[in-house]
Amino acid sequence: MMMNELKELDEERLLALEVLRRQKERVARAYNKRVKGKTFVVNDLVPMGKKNKALGKWSPHWEGPFRILKAFSNNAYEVEELAEDRRILKVNGKYLKKYKPFMHEVKIATT
Repeated sequence: MMMNELKELDEERLLALEVLRRQKERVARAYNKRVKGKTFVVNDLVPMGKKNKALGKWSPHWEGPFRILKAFSNNAYEVEELAEDRRILKVNGKYLKKYKPFMHEVKIATT
């Protein structure tokens, strides 16, 4: 009698574990529907998100632009700064976004 109860308990635990696994899959599917992936190719211009600890919340949210030199696996990129010092950095793609030039950076072609 006691052995039967233990076997039933094991079966209930396995069933509960399977239900939990299916619930997690359902949540992951719902989340992944709304997530938009960011991918960049070589020579794309991107700004990089970085905060200056000295300036705190008054620091600029994005610095750059940077040029993508190389794309690695797992959303890692090698970028080159377009300023005077030409730093080359390796960064995760979550710190990058598509570059949109400011109005004063856009040159208007006149004919």
